[in-house]
Amino acid sequence: MRKYKLLVNALVSVGAFLLLVPFGYAGVPLNNLEGAGGVAFNPLAYPAGQNKDSAASNAWQDVFSKPQFGVWYTYLPDVKVDWTAIGAAETLFNRLEVSYGYELIAPDGKNIRKSNIGAKLLLIPENIAGQNYIPAVSVGSIWKYTTPVATGIDGNAFDFYAVATKLITQLPLPVLLSAGVLSTKGRTTGVFGYDDDRDTTFFGNVDIIPLSSVAVGLEYKQGASFDDFKNADYWDAHLAWFANKNLTLVGAYVNAGSEDSSSSVGLGNGLVLSAQYAF
Repeated sequence: MRKYKLLVNALVSVGAFLLLVPFGYAGVPLNNLEGAGGVAFNPLAYPAGQNKDSAASNAWQDVFSKPQFGVWYTYLPDVKVDWTAIGAAETLFNRLEVSYGYELIAPDGKNIRKSNIGAKLLLIPENIAGQNYIPAVSVGSIWKYTTPVATGIDGNAFDFYAVATKLITQLPLPVLLSAGVLSTKGRTTGVFGYDDDRDTTFFGNVDIIPLSSVAVGLEYKQGASFDDFKNADYWDAHLAWFANKNLTLVGAYVNAGSEDSSSSVGLGNGLVLSAQYAF
């Protein structure tokens, strides 16, 4: 309970400070929980390494992006789970993002370790050929490995996804929209291993940018359903502060499904804190 109160106080403090910040920098994409460029649960179509200084652009920047790193901490008091994730991503030739994420999930003092190796290919850049209505479109894959898992459950599998993302600047406030489809075998994103079957689900994000230093948004991820295991739907409400062109801080309230449900596996409600750094 004390840890929960500390997280609440930290989130409130960050939120109050944001109200005083008059300026800042764009800070997407972040590294999500699995290391890929995105928000907490979902990837965005934008590849990592968008923090490029055009004035200092050189041939190396056209091959290797500036790397970016992210750290997430999630506390789910309903099921007494601490969830820590770190991730890093780099983009090659402004098109191919490669990423790595490591997650440590501690339910009731146990340790579940999950590694994620990802690749994302930008097929269509945003606003290509000067057409402001065209979103960025990418496809990607993440190989996941989890240990330990229950006897008879697979310990690794691939996710595949396609996602489109668009920053709309013609409205009174800039709005970032993103939506995609995910093909997965993951039980609770792979924390409890991987099913023999595969399901295709939907995910989406919407963020409003009221100040150049602040984004406020919602995120949704549909739970995959298998013959003997149904994942709960996840959603979060988040607040991001772009402290400067390198550092972004995020606070979120997350709903990972009801832990008392008899029809799906949920992890309850909790708080999420994140620090992201892009060179």
